[in-house]
Amino acid sequence: MPAESLRCRSCATEYALEDIGTCTACFGPLDPVYDWAALARNVSRETIAAGPASIWRYAPLLPVGAPDEARLAPGLTPLVPARRLAEEVGVRELWLKLDTANPTHSFKDRVVAVAAQKARELGLETLACSSTGNLANAVAARAAAEGMEAAVFCPADLEPEKLVATAVFGATIYAVRGTYDDCSRLTVELSFELPWAFVNVGLRSYYAEGSKTVAFEIAEQLGWNVPDAVVAPIASGSLYSKIAEGFDQLRQVGLIDAATPRLIGGQAEGCSPVAAAFAADARVTPVRPQTVARSLAIGNPADGDKAVATARSTGGAIYGVVEEEIGPNMALLADHAGVFGETAAGVTLGALREAVERGELGPEDRVVLVVTGDGLKTPGPVSGLFEPVDIEADADAVLERLGVLT
Repeated sequence: MPAESLRCRSCATEYALEDIGTCTACFGPLDPVYDWAALARNVSRETIAAGPASIWRYAPLLPVGAPDEARLAPGLTPLVPARRLAEEVGVRELWLKLDTANPTHSFKDRVVAVAAQKARELGLETLACSSTGNLANAVAARAAAEGMEAAVFCPADLEPEKLVATAVFGATIYAVRGTYDDCSRLTVELSFELPWAFVNVGLRSYYAEGSKTVAFEIAEQLGWNVPDAVVAPIASGSLYSKIAEGFDQLRQVGLIDAATPRLIGGQAEGCSPVAAAFAADARVTPVRPQTVARSLAIGNPADGDKAVATARSTGGAIYGVVEEEIGPNMALLADHAGVFGETAAGVTLGALREAVERGELGPEDRVVLVVTGDGLKTPGPVSGLFEPVDIEADADAVLERLGVLT
């Protein structure tokens, strides 16, 4: 097993590699412990290149062993240049990390694959989660691929596109009358009563580690180099923080020698407790979400303070993006890069534009923007752009409208 134990981030108490959600001594979060010296001796660019074309090429740096049969394996998603968009926003290079190419079209496939592998190691037969949509999709699909049961708890008013894309895999959907934070509290309570693998509760320590693979892939796809900055959305704060950890760990094992990129984070203004804490240099205070960016609508983010610390330690920043700009940013990404990202992508691009406007990023910088989910899941903010030209089935009518016929 690559990881040796779990350790409390707050009091350093250690635990066995079981399904333990939080420290029983202080209720702090738990992180896997690795022997980095041993990994430095055994992991190389060559061993990684010889691995599968998925997150499992990085199995030695993850807290679970690679599956014997990697069903529906996520990862190694495209990293593509966006030259027109780079020119538009004002940076030297802009690369898009397209996690829309994962099996259920979001980065959540990464974290669920790791958590599900741990669930199988522990003999658990039902995958469960609280979710704002993308995680529900990933849990349902993973359970279907592995022959497991799935139970997901979502706000009842979630986008129907995401609920249908969960139901199709045969999952049981519990539509909770409340916010995501209500769903989260419910699943924490249920985790003490049911023998289920709650991926973002009892298995959170393993689940969160899947996000590191975004950093691993960015470095490998850039020829084992790092960008000047990575821009990512913030919901719980885990993805944002784990990307920074991923670069740090690559340096620990000798796969890169550059400093960790600046991490720029974005939150929708209607749910921006982490951005507010960063601006005030204070601890995160929970809020009640009221945002169009439902995938980021976590009012009490579990890793919010860690995200603020990550922004500070990397020389980055976290910004709140005005709600009215989210749809236009989605449209800008589509119009200038040919990529339809969900509302979270509109927030992420908004954070990049804010960083450029403030002079924190500019014409000398190489930037990677993480597109975490597909716009087909959240088309609402750009639906007003649908204005077809109504015509008869007559070529002359088209030519006349174009001014070709007079």
